[in-house]
Amino acid sequence: MTTAHTATAATPATPATARLRSLVAEIRETVNRGLPPEPTAYMVAERLLPHLGRPDLLTEGQYEGDSAHYRQHVLHAEHDGSFSVVALVWLPGQSTPVHDHVSWCVTGVHRGEEHERRYRLVPQGMTARLVAAQDVVNPAGTVAAFAPPGDIHLVRNAGTGKAVSLHVYGADVVRLGTSVRRVYDLPADR
Repeated sequence: MTTAHTATAATPATPATARLRSLVAEIRETVNRGLPPEPTAYMVAERLLPHLGRPDLLTEGQYEGDSAHYRQHVLHAEHDGSFSVVALVWLPGQSTPVHDHVSWCVTGVHRGEEHERRYRLVPQGMTARLVAAQDVVNPAGTVAAFAPPGDIHLVRNAGTGKAVSLHVYGADVVRLGTSVRRVYDLPADR
């Protein structure tokens, strides 16, 4: 296992639309309730869902991809570090490495679809192995919420068009530089 993750790096927040500002206010209200990570993630997912697919959520520039790897647009990082909102833009064939996260996470597919393989870490003698636990296709309008531990996965765009997803993390990805806690290079079911 390594902690390096070079596919994307967090950059300062980009301009927000009125809808995005509204979403951020809804997330802030939810996060400020001070609930444990798992219920917070589920409640944030409920807040994100009605905004997905709305044409006024992102600016034109926030749909821009990168031919080398998926692109991350930091949309908001809360001043107290309690959460961040990120848009990920995936061109066909782009994927993450197998990884987990530093905090709770909510994902919502805004356009296109994402394919996700979820893993379990299984002890194997003095080491461990990743075992594929579930394959999921997340079409536009789908949300998922999870909290560590048990959040190991790989995400990819297996389609022929661009995919865009919004991710809300319970951490400041600008300060940390990433939402990834660990990249796994253990033997894994592919």
